[in-house]
Amino acid sequence: MSKSWASTLRLPKSTFPPRPLQQNREEYIQQCADDLYKWQAANRPAEDEFVLHDGPPYANGKLHAGHALNKILKDMILRFKVQQGRRVSYIPGWDCHGLPIELQAVGPKADDRMSAGAIRKAARKLATKTVASQMKSFRTYAVMGDWDAHWTTMDMAYEIRQLRLFRQMARRGLVYRKYKPVYWSPSSGTALAEAELEYNDAHVSTAAFVRFRVVSGYHEMPGLEDISGNLYAVIWTTTPWTLPANQAIAINEELQYHVVRAGADAYLVAENCLERVAKLLGEETPEFLGTFSGSQLTQLRYINRLRGESAEAQPFMHGSFVTDGSGSGLVHCAPGHGFDDYLACRSLGVTVSAPVDDGGLFTEEAYPPEPDRLRGISVHGGGNEAVIEILGDDVMDVHDYQHKYPYDWRTKKPIIIRATAQWFADVDTIKEDALGAIDQVQFVPENGKNRLEAFIKGRSEWCISRQRAWGVPIPALYELNGDAVMSDEVIDHIISVIQERGTDAWWTDAPDDPAWIPESLRGKGEYSRGRDTMDVWFDSGTSWTMMDKQADLYLEGSDQHRGWFQSSLLTRVAATADHSAKSTTNTLGLSPFKTLITHGFTLDKKGKKMSKSLGNTISADEVMNGSLVPPLKFKKQKPNSPPIKEALGPDALRLWVAGSDYTRDIVLGETVLQSVHQALLKYRTTIKMLTGSMHRSARTAPLTAVDQIALLQLRDVMAEAGRHYDAHEFNKAVGALNRWITNDLSAFYLEALKDRLYCADGGGVLEPLFLGLLRMLAPVTPVLVEEAWAHRPQWLREDESVVHPLRQLYDAPLVEESRLTLAEAELREAVPVLMRTHAAIKAAAEPARGDKVLGSSLQCDVVLEVPEGKALQTLERFQEELEAMFVVSSVELNGSVPEDAQWKYCEEFELGGEKCKAWVLPPKQAKCPRCWRYVAPKEDELCGRCEDVVGEAVE
Repeated sequence: MSKSWASTLRLPKSTFPPRPLQQNREEYIQQCADDLYKWQAANRPAEDEFVLHDGPPYANGKLHAGHALNKILKDMILRFKVQQGRRVSYIPGWDCHGLPIELQAVGPKADDRMSAGAIRKAARKLATKTVASQMKSFRTYAVMGDWDAHWTTMDMAYEIRQLRLFRQMARRGLVYRKYKPVYWSPSSGTALAEAELEYNDAHVSTAAFVRFRVVSGYHEMPGLEDISGNLYAVIWTTTPWTLPANQAIAINEELQYHVVRAGADAYLVAENCLERVAKLLGEETPEFLGTFSGSQLTQLRYINRLRGESAEAQPFMHGSFVTDGSGSGLVHCAPGHGFDDYLACRSLGVTVSAPVDDGGLFTEEAYPPEPDRLRGISVHGGGNEAVIEILGDDVMDVHDYQHKYPYDWRTKKPIIIRATAQWFADVDTIKEDALGAIDQVQFVPENGKNRLEAFIKGRSEWCISRQRAWGVPIPALYELNGDAVMSDEVIDHIISVIQERGTDAWWTDAPDDPAWIPESLRGKGEYSRGRDTMDVWFDSGTSWTMMDKQADLYLEGSDQHRGWFQSSLLTRVAATADHSAKSTTNTLGLSPFKTLITHGFTLDKKGKKMSKSLGNTISADEVMNGSLVPPLKFKKQKPNSPPIKEALGPDALRLWVAGSDYTRDIVLGETVLQSVHQALLKYRTTIKMLTGSMHRSARTAPLTAVDQIALLQLRDVMAEAGRHYDAHEFNKAVGALNRWITNDLSAFYLEALKDRLYCADGGGVLEPLFLGLLRMLAPVTPVLVEEAWAHRPQWLREDESVVHPLRQLYDAPLVEESRLTLAEAELREAVPVLMRTHAAIKAAAEPARGDKVLGSSLQCDVVLEVPEGKALQTLERFQEELEAMFVVSSVELNGSVPEDAQWKYCEEFELGGEKCKAWVLPPKQAKCPRCWRYVAPKEDELCGRCEDVVGEAVE
């Protein structure tokens, strides 16, 4: 019976668990997040502090994977900044005002008579509870920050800063009130900004061709003198409900128009639209009466019978937006219900009418001949049909029309365009300064600049008022006639009262409480407080006022180009730039952010955007508790026993984020998480090997060529990963790390080291490899790093000179330069030769394994045929270590290959352009029972090296 030599081997001994354990996880998170943030705030220099300003999540529900994506991206950036020696500042915030919170707080069955004070109390309670819940969840992701100093947009101090910024904008003439069309949500009962819309491509509208009777201006036109019947202008509309507000008909002066007769009546239509309109006239070939340019038609006047037969005739006017690509080439204009209509009619002094109330119901002004006929009918719920019925035979055709239509992004219901009195911020005046400020910003990805520029260029004003109770009040007083009073004095006074009483008092104080009226206005008339609140984008957009300097970074989802990014930029520019006509503003530092990073949305495994309505959302908790990966399997597992899920913890969530290209939309599903799981297990296996095998004596042992190659590979991968971390390219950093672990560390160095480590005198460079690995993992998997550090060997624990990897500088030296005996240039030249030769030997061994003549690579000798030259010189230079490097029992350079070998396999390859061969052959010597190399003189005898180590010979 052979003697056992196991007791003479130095096998790995580590306390690090192969699987993640939950019992110490909270402690590790505390140490790697809260404790680390406090430590860096106290120990990193205050100069050049890196400020990441938080885009506040909305406080109205549970967190989803998108929230985790955002917070973890921010955290990884901050962690690497700490590794670079910088102090970081990250104070989390929450957006707490607005309609969704209000609706959720009061419930779907809330009484319409519920007071504003009661609504605000309920909304504040809900927002406060949600902030606490979300903050608790965020902290389980191991996100570090000053959580105790978190801010919300409903904080008194925040609201005061916001009101003061509003005052600054008003002082500069950038805030005004105007009666004009805005996006209006009947389902929410408030005006909306463009950023609060989403578009439904499958919306179906009721479209109609309608004729209006022309009453004057055409009798003198050639060919029209003898019309016996009526002349009608034919319009096409997808919103028949807006016809009661019609004030003009728009034509394009650049188009040509035909007048044709069908029966006794004649019809006016654009030349290129005649064919489609002629089908509605009941005549196979309408009689042609004349062609006119659009400029000739502006003298015409017509009657809108919905205003009554005795109503004043209305004008034709030029509209550059009119085309002949669809419809009739004539457009009905309702300046109270259309942006183009409003602008076109404004120059003519046309009255703006919008006979629709806040709920989207017709008012009695919609049909003056019979005020009750349309009153109370919903424009989207019977309004089209009711108007069409009144118009009778003036409706030439009705049909369904599918097109893109704006919806309220919160209620998912269609909106309308409706003229109301609203407060606006003037964007036109600050637009050039805002665009100039963008030029100073670094964008990741770069196309983010184009998106933000497009949104800025595409708007001239910003509707900042909302008709809801839960928000910051617009500080204006109103006279009895409805005129607004907003002066420096009024705003200052209102702010002073709010500082004393809070914003709730704006609604809960008695309507006639004189405390809200400035001294100079008291006794000079009756004033009331307004009920409008500020747009929530204005709320969150003023968060930059919390900082005393420009933020280094804003990072949010790509939808924020039209949301928070834009509102932050516009409010900053509006409040700080000099907008006088003679001024040329220096836009350097005008933006609230130096760098702007955007990430995509989370998709399910089928590539569909996650949404509650589709039921395909995945929560961060599901990722962390392991419920989305296959259950663990055990050898002694009983049949039908319940599956055991492995709680992967926050590192799984973080590695999913880090391994994804966040500049695009990101897939999250079982397959992706299984890959994440396997990567984490590989990290753990590697850490267990390193912590169990490194010894203090290796610090002074001579470094072999293999050791120095491993250090060179470590240096290279750390430099590569560091560059990617610095450029926020986390997926590339993780990719480089994984390749290094798989190819360089596991497949090459640890394999080459095992014999020396287990069977000889140890040595190696496992300590610097361990520390370097943890530094590279630090931004991505800090909990794993903290756990690995807790399980480091006792001798390393006792060495206070070794700094915690989460606190150590990323580029701090890992090994003393004096220990390196080989020049870097020499190693860099040698490594490709050695690696290519190693790959060729592996390739030659594969068919031998397939033929079952070879198991372990130690069961073979190798003969290399290499021509004279640099490659051969390199192999000769490292010949003493080739067996260990290639994990074979013998390597012979340009030796003879026995013709009568029991088996032999060859792989041809090239080194430096020269053809070479790698032969794999049966070993010439016997297997050493201790080290398993085939270098022993006889079976069951130790090899010379092992005999020296053990100090005795086999009996």
